Amino acid sequence: MISQVDSQGVDRRRGVRRLRVATLVLVGIFTLCAIIVTAWFTGEDRVSEIFAQIQVLQENPPMWLAVPMVMGEYLLAPTVVLFLTVVIVTKISPQPRVWARRLVVGILLILTIRYILWRSLSTLNVADPLNGVFSLGLFFLEGLILLSGTIQLFLMLNVSDRHREADQCSLSVIDGSFTPTVDILIPTYNEPEFILKRTIIGCQALDYAFKTIYLLDDTKRPEIKKLAQKLGCEYITRPNNKYAKAGNLNHTIRQTQGELIVVFDADFVPTKNFLTRTVGFFQDNSVALVQTPQSFYNFDPITRNLGLENILTSEEEVFYRQIQPIRDAAGSVVCSGTSFVVRRSALEMAGGFVTDSLSEDYFTGIRLSAQGYRLVYLNEKLSAGLAAENIAAHATQRLRWAQGTLQGFFISANPLTIPGLTLLQRLAHLEGLLHWFTSISRVGFLIMPLAYSFLNIIPIRATIPELLYFFLPYYLVQLTVFAWLNGRSRSALLSDVYSLVLCFPLALNTIQVMLRPFSRGFKVTPKGTTSDRYTFNWKLASPLIILFIATAISLWRNLGMCIVKGAWVTSEMSQHLEGINLGWIWSAYNLIAIAIALLILIDVPNDLFAWFYLRRIVQLKIADKTFWGMTTMLSEVGAEVMLTRSISSFPHTVIPVTLEIMEEKLTLTGEIIQSRFDNEFPTLRISFETLDLTQQRQLVEMLFCRPGQWKVQNTPGELASLLLIFKILLRPRVLFNRNLSGSAIKVAQV
Repeated sequence: MISQVDSQGVDRRRGVRRLRVATLVLVGIFTLCAIIVTAWFTGEDRVSEIFAQIQVLQENPPMWLAVPMVMGEYLLAPTVVLFLTVVIVTKISPQPRVWARRLVVGILLILTIRYILWRSLSTLNVADPLNGVFSLGLFFLEGLILLSGTIQLFLMLNVSDRHREADQCSLSVIDGSFTPTVDILIPTYNEPEFILKRTIIGCQALDYAFKTIYLLDDTKRPEIKKLAQKLGCEYITRPNNKYAKAGNLNHTIRQTQGELIVVFDADFVPTKNFLTRTVGFFQDNSVALVQTPQSFYNFDPITRNLGLENILTSEEEVFYRQIQPIRDAAGSVVCSGTSFVVRRSALEMAGGFVTDSLSEDYFTGIRLSAQGYRLVYLNEKLSAGLAAENIAAHATQRLRWAQGTLQGFFISANPLTIPGLTLLQRLAHLEGLLHWFTSISRVGFLIMPLAYSFLNIIPIRATIPELLYFFLPYYLVQLTVFAWLNGRSRSALLSDVYSLVLCFPLALNTIQVMLRPFSRGFKVTPKGTTSDRYTFNWKLASPLIILFIATAISLWRNLGMCIVKGAWVTSEMSQHLEGINLGWIWSAYNLIAIAIALLILIDVPNDLFAWFYLRRIVQLKIADKTFWGMTTMLSEVGAEVMLTRSISSFPHTVIPVTLEIMEEKLTLTGEIIQSRFDNEFPTLRISFETLDLTQQRQLVEMLFCRPGQWKVQNTPGELASLLLIFKILLRPRVLFNRNLSGSAIKVAQV
């Protein structure tokens, strides 16, 4: 059985020492920066001399960084050649094959290194203290993103795809030659009963005989105990809520015996083949954990608030379609807390689920890797759960993820120092840690154009020919292949907008965690909430509103300064005017991005139950008449049915109806609450009456548990994304699409 690490006190003391060291380092960095700036401004000779030397180097870069003395069209030649090359490669290999991926990644790595060298040796402006502070600051912020991106590019040279391996491994499970016992754990904390019911029913529907289902209730609710008894699953509580979800799981594992352990969050419903597709991997004794992606049966708040539910993908898609496959190839799969299977013996050897971080799943996976076990990622959508239902819940979730991940710097499972990991594994985990610091860079990029306007700062010294020769190839190639490399889960333009929504709270959270990593406890993401009105999140919007106003003023000032007659421009002013030109372009881009971010912060009404586009032949009995039809939408509480023959009219009162779904042999009773005519054929909206348990099981299995039902959706390309951005701005949902009885509450899955 699991024994929590006996040296827990020693680990805690080590964690305190790490915290003190990290705090001292961070404070030391800020103090050093303050000393340098103060000394510089007060005219300290040595500091001034150092920066004078840097300025000389910037003004006299190496010859190989000099722009060729040719006409502008020739300066564009590298960009054109590289652009055509990557376009041809992506057309020949729409799904990146090994050669195509490595060629494109190789080009990007070379362009990135070339860009970094140019930025560091030629573009810094340290001619005076004020320009120097902003120029070096911008370069540092850009460096954070470039370092994270470069590591990610390097990891992209190899990507794992385990579909065929799963096909082979599943044969032994299907024929019964490999059937280890499985404990399915569903930890819950305050989730509503109707959410838990569908999860338990989905787990019971799994095509696997040797399973036991446990409901782990950390709130000791009598009604949840009755639900478990009614559905026929095990119910477990514990004396206290110590260590939150990790403690709940560890408490249950001590009382169970299954060879494999499956964890589903309270809102995640598996498809019937979840165990068939995953259990077979454990025939290899070196495999400790199999992780599958998270899908969602509702729309996330970003896509819903923008009114682009059937166009954009959820925010997590990039992680599960790009990051996890390259992490798998590097041997550093991230355990993401739900929809995974773990070997009990390996988990016991690792000391159980990690309890000293909010991200118990992530660091448990690291401990397993450090013990020499393999973690596998199967990129198949075998379950679905509830995405955050409003932007506040979305923020709560992301801030918890950030805090939990960054706590890794201060615990024994730190992936950078824990014994047993390879250099490649540590590099992959370093990229994951650096990701959260990029929110600080994003804030800096929003603020920097204001320095152009209000302080006359020029943090980048670059001429138009230099931008064409060094910046444009790097930016255009990256833009062209961004979606291609991430499995078409997100375009670069939309990714930038997404990162802007929570950049201020995430940046503040990152700094706070580095100073006080354990100051806040576990916050559960609210689930099962509903709203019938539009609401604006002022708390998240406040910094963006202030920045929007300041950026608008900055843009106005910069445009005014650009309207300078040629006779007024002296040679001394030319560099400043180039900076102003860059400033207003940057300000305009930020203004558009902030405007969309503010629209995202307007939560639209949402329904408790997801509606599915699902076609099923049905027979309706209304009074003494029988009608045939086809469902256009189905949910747990109702259906929309299009009849196959015309009817002159329906009364405007509520009409009782009996509906039989022929394929499922499922009979339901309800009321017709709405009718409309599409051409000659009526479409009826039916509300179901209370269902018995047998009906609920059939309905949940039909709606949530069909193998292969959760489809992969591709995001629009860059040009289409640009058009979408303007559409969002010109026709925001809050003004032009307030009727949410349609697609805003439906999930298009079949």
